Amino acid sequence: MSQDAPKTHSSGNGGGEEPRIGVFVCHCGGNISDVVDVKRVAEESGRLPHVAFSTTHMFICSDPGQALIEQKIKELKLNRVIVAACSPSLHELTFRRTLTRAGLNQYLYEHTNIREQDSWVVADKELATQKAIRLIRAAVARLPHLVPLQKRVIPIHPSVLVIGGGIAGLTAASYLASRGIAVTLIESSPFLGGRMSRLAGLFPTGKQARDLLRPVMDAVINNPRVTIHTNAEMIQSTGFIGDFRTTVRLHPRGVEPGVANVQAAIDACPEETENEFNFALTKRKAIYLPYDGCYPSDAAIDWKSCTKCGKCVEAVGGKGINLAEEPRQIEVQSGVILIAVGLDLYQPRLGEYGFGQFPEVITLAQLNRILDPKGPTGGKLVVHGRQVRSVGFMHCVGSMQQKGIHPPGPDGKINDYCSRVCCTASLHAETELKTRYPDLQVYDFHEDIRTYGRWHEDYYAQASAQGVAFVRFNPLRPPRVERDPREEAPLLVRTVDRLTFGEELEVPLDVLVL
Repeated sequence: MSQDAPKTHSSGNGGGEEPRIGVFVCHCGGNISDVVDVKRVAEESGRLPHVAFSTTHMFICSDPGQALIEQKIKELKLNRVIVAACSPSLHELTFRRTLTRAGLNQYLYEHTNIREQDSWVVADKELATQKAIRLIRAAVARLPHLVPLQKRVIPIHPSVLVIGGGIAGLTAASYLASRGIAVTLIESSPFLGGRMSRLAGLFPTGKQARDLLRPVMDAVINNPRVTIHTNAEMIQSTGFIGDFRTTVRLHPRGVEPGVANVQAAIDACPEETENEFNFALTKRKAIYLPYDGCYPSDAAIDWKSCTKCGKCVEAVGGKGINLAEEPRQIEVQSGVILIAVGLDLYQPRLGEYGFGQFPEVITLAQLNRILDPKGPTGGKLVVHGRQVRSVGFMHCVGSMQQKGIHPPGPDGKINDYCSRVCCTASLHAETELKTRYPDLQVYDFHEDIRTYGRWHEDYYAQASAQGVAFVRFNPLRPPRVERDPREEAPLLVRTVDRLTFGEELEVPLDVLVL
């Protein structure tokens, strides 16, 4: 169907002349036309002001579809174009290039999404059709205000500011520097490596995380094109793409490079705080090194814990440690800012499945540190001095939450989504435990198992083959965790198993992993 409404002739570039708009409505092979009455949409669009032509096409993104647009631009002197089709992220550039080939400025174009924003989300045919008409009407109203634009070439400062010194930031910095680009990398903590430095064996090879992290870190450290600032905080950034000026606050490290006998300073420090590297399983001093082989290899002072008593200074003979050092600010100029700031793990609420009430309830991150041969227990399965003989894993902690069951967070919302990673991460830990300790009793408490990703299902099969006991609970009646009144174990999990048609279970556990 086509409709040609006679309008004033135009030069085709919209230079102050009356708009002549062409509307092209796509069937998308039925993705749109099965729900939206595209013929009616085209007819209604053809009656709108300034619309000189309106039609439908089965696949407007195809070569014949693009050829039709070019033909009508030239034939009818169209100086504005609307394509009502799929997402602009897919084909907006396709149609802008089509306008250019037809001699029309590519910025005199409006892309209207009637698939993802309409036919795929509105089931009612009449409502979907009305919505498509309204979306095109809005585009028609906008088009007369568009003016031809020209691309501009602007100089780009040949450098990149990378924010974040974890594996993502390090990889980006290494890649950019290897191609001759100057890189400034800032990391908020005193040491590089991020969360990956705390991990042990990785999926799917089982290789140690730090063994994989070290070569990337070395490539950054040893590249003269990379400038590294740890203990650094971004304050503000001004400018535009190609020329940013970023103010960075450098917090003092407190310890100069190469201080002799720094371990004596650490031993002399009287202040202890939770060791974040071990997820609070252990304590560390206010002056510290997180692990052997860290970078920088010089100790740092945690100013939040330090009382500036001076005992560390005395331990090194008064040289190399400066407790009076103040922060300073620098300005970094860069053409691009790359943000790789990492993530924060979900912290269970106090009392959530006994977390914070019973020391035997730990997080998966803490278990990973326990299993690390270089971790707080040397890789031995010991929790609070007790050899573990039975362990349970609780899925969906912090996700798949139910209204009325789980209290909302600080933002007033619950996390009702699936995090996509927890099932695989739990199953990976379960298989590792059963491989190391075949006689260990392992229980898997879940409302559902979702092993997203290639080969992830293999962990599920392996865990089953190794004898992991799977218990499926009702999310509306989540398991309860309490002290075992029979004292068979520190913990007792009470739940109803849907896999055994509602059998009530009482499972004694040495450790529960969230």
